[in-house]
Amino acid sequence: MNIGLQSMFYKYKRSVNWWDQGRKDAAVKHLDLRCCRRDSAAFQALVSSDEEDFLATCGHDALLWKGGPLKIIRCELETDAPVRSEIKWVGLIEDDNGTPTADTLLDDVHVFVAKRSIQPAWIELHASESAAPGTYSGVIRFYAHTMFEDEILVETLNFNLAISEEALPEPSDYSFYLDLWQHNCNIARKYEVPYWSDAHFDLLGRYLHSLGQLGQKALTLVVSEEPWSGQSSFIDAEPSDLNEYSIIPVRKSADGRFHCDFSAMDRYVALGESHGISREIEIFGLINIWTDAHAGYGGLIEGHPDAVRIRYFDEAEGCFRFMRKAEEFVDYVEMLEAHFSEKGWTDRVRIVADEPQDMDVFRQSLDFLRKTAPSLRYKAAINHTSFISENIDGIEDYVPVLNCAVEEHEQLLGLKRERSGTFAYYVCCSPEKPNTFLSSPAIESRVIPWLAESLQLDGFLRWNYTVWPDDPLRKLSYRPTIWKAGDTNFVYPGKLGAPLLSLRYKWLQRGIRDYEYMQLLKRRGLQAELDGVLRSVLLYRSPQELSPASGLKAEQLYSFRPEDYDRLYGIGAAQTVAE
Repeated sequence: MNIGLQSMFYKYKRSVNWWDQGRKDAAVKHLDLRCCRRDSAAFQALVSSDEEDFLATCGHDALLWKGGPLKIIRCELETDAPVRSEIKWVGLIEDDNGTPTADTLLDDVHVFVAKRSIQPAWIELHASESAAPGTYSGVIRFYAHTMFEDEILVETLNFNLAISEEALPEPSDYSFYLDLWQHNCNIARKYEVPYWSDAHFDLLGRYLHSLGQLGQKALTLVVSEEPWSGQSSFIDAEPSDLNEYSIIPVRKSADGRFHCDFSAMDRYVALGESHGISREIEIFGLINIWTDAHAGYGGLIEGHPDAVRIRYFDEAEGCFRFMRKAEEFVDYVEMLEAHFSEKGWTDRVRIVADEPQDMDVFRQSLDFLRKTAPSLRYKAAINHTSFISENIDGIEDYVPVLNCAVEEHEQLLGLKRERSGTFAYYVCCSPEKPNTFLSSPAIESRVIPWLAESLQLDGFLRWNYTVWPDDPLRKLSYRPTIWKAGDTNFVYPGKLGAPLLSLRYKWLQRGIRDYEYMQLLKRRGLQAELDGVLRSVLLYRSPQELSPASGLKAEQLYSFRPEDYDRLYGIGAAQTVAE
């Protein structure tokens, strides 16, 4: 057996593997780890066999292989550190090129491992706020047996964990502005439950918990039908159901008046708040609706520039209809504004425009909404640099794609000084680097918050928390010429009714916690020391070099060595010793 340790940023790919890969990758037998309080330290343990298939387990239940005699390897962790520990087997997901790539953190207690394959285990040690600072030790033991043999110890691995005095904030208090959009109808479909039912909300609570642990700031509310027109799934040879529908049922009573049922929306906002997600309520479906008239996704409201689709039940006629008159849409927007005001949400609500293309149409729609509901505020995700130079009145929050943010960096910072909103950046199907695709280097998920710090931006946005294709655990690759595998998700639909986290989720979380530690260092007057670490990690000389137009390789832009990032935590430790 080949058994050893690797960094949390190890990414196994089962492809063309050398005969000695298992032995080489498992060469390390000891690690030194460090974390703050309200933080965690993570690493991976690897197990493989060059000669035989086996079962790997991290449980204590009796276990035999369904196919007969097979060696069983059991992993067990012991530590004197005051932490909560967890072990999860890492599952493989096929990339676009068919290569099984490590990504999922499985709920399965045991997994089958084919010979000459490497099975990673994700091991994480969580230190609470009350954890006593100090240096602790731990061991990971691997036992083996077949059928009714007694177990024998086959390998012992060691680690030390240093818990520092510093405590990170609670995730709900993180300063990093994280906005991962939620696609809640897709969650309901994966578990085959009715939209906005109790069963759906039970699921949503678990998914919002996972977002809250990242420090998520925004709740996504879709208030019309199909703001993204099904992500144009109709263009695909094998389309997936990516449709998103309004959370607000609308009815028209016999007297001709419209009525909105806000109960599901209010319940979702309250649920998000219970998981610490309370800074922003982002509203989709009122402006910049994606269209494809040829496929039936056109506009409905006569004389209105945007393709808003408001569905309602006509009680007099006993059937569903769509609003087709501008005055009907005015009524709807005014009801929304009044409800936001009644709930005390006005300052938190943002009407979001996702990648406006036609500026004339966008301005007309924006003018209409600002006149109809003057208290509403607006946010734009921007994918072309000219939008920044337009300096449009009414847009409070600017979120350009990374290449726009760096190409127009000075102008963006000028806007940031003028306006009171949030200024973040995003990546999606582009740029290629840095990104969070399944094929992206592990360190790129970590570097994302570091870039926000360096670019003087507030945070990061991505569209993709749960935009799964129809069967993501079997086939994640979907529309690979446009969306690389992993572009659509940070988590997977777990069979136990909760999300399966991914390595990419964990790597991004590490970067966010790095960012929070940076803010702690700055408050302690250690900006100069922090700048030194930033220079060793971020290698570009100007923001413009991050643009794809620069032609620079990723290795020329940021470090790929986790230890360069980890130097961050040596700053606080050095000051503590000096004091």
